[in-house]
Amino acid sequence: MTSRKPIIEIVNMGKEFQGKDNTVKALENINLTIYEGEIFGIIGLSGAGKSTLVRCMNFLERPTEGTVFFDGADLASLSKKELLKARQSMGMIFQQFNLLMQRTALENICFPMEIAGVAKKDARKRAQELLEIVGLEDRAGAYPSQLSGGQKQRIAIARALATNPKVLLCDEATSALDPTTTRSILSLLKKINKSLGITVVVITHEMKVIEEICNRVAIIDQSNIAEVGEMEEVFVRPKSKIARQLIFSRDTHIDSFVGEHKCRIIFDGRTSFEPVIANMVLECKTPVNILFADTKDIDGKAFGQMVIQLPDDELSRKRIYAYLHSNKIAHEEVKDDVE
Repeated sequence: MTSRKPIIEIVNMGKEFQGKDNTVKALENINLTIYEGEIFGIIGLSGAGKSTLVRCMNFLERPTEGTVFFDGADLASLSKKELLKARQSMGMIFQQFNLLMQRTALENICFPMEIAGVAKKDARKRAQELLEIVGLEDRAGAYPSQLSGGQKQRIAIARALATNPKVLLCDEATSALDPTTTRSILSLLKKINKSLGITVVVITHEMKVIEEICNRVAIIDQSNIAEVGEMEEVFVRPKSKIARQLIFSRDTHIDSFVGEHKCRIIFDGRTSFEPVIANMVLECKTPVNILFADTKDIDGKAFGQMVIQLPDDELSRKRIYAYLHSNKIAHEEVKDDVE
């Protein structure tokens, strides 16, 4: 259960970069609150400002304007030493892993503890514990070149956890991985969030990543936050143009259909020229299977019913029901098998 205590608060933040000939606004008027213990997603198209935003969260990039609070402290007001300590409470993982190639997996995990002044014996003990958490206790002596992409990212996650952070910032952490490995990494992040209580911030351009693990999501578009909300609410009822573009732009081709959920759509006089099912599939970007149809065209109006099989995915079903409701199409859930 997500606590409502803020861990990161961003107030009226902007970031500009001075180019050779002009000033580029990377972020403008950003307002965000991320709460302790949640998995928060930030999604946007390439160039929208996602990576700049996450780097401003830990002051790797210093905002041009506005305020960033971490655990109640204004990062701009901290001394260099205090800021370093705050950064140690924000672990970070990247798309390209950023492991040290001349160090073993264990030594890579020890590295941030060495910088923090942890005794070598204690650091190695902690690193071994973290290897167990990420499921690679048998790969302690392996070098990055001997590890798969998924294993490298697991080591990077273990390294990010080495200083006992309160927040884990994940910048496109699964973009370089195949779908199966991506799922395993997302499952690991969920496990870390639940078992260790660490807040996870996921920055990505992939909607399926947000869908898989996030509690809430912010959609960033052209340097601004276009929409923020509970993940299901944003996915089922997107309000902004960019949200609709991101949510409804996925490939919907399927080779087989699996699902036990059924819905009866009642045609009670709508024009028979209105392609209800086609519009619903196009709008929701979710395929359905027609199990039964008994409709008649009477003077250009449709009467009767159609029973459709819905996908097992709860979010897709909610989107379909929201579409039917918003378009005032009579419908009901079917509990019994249709013969």
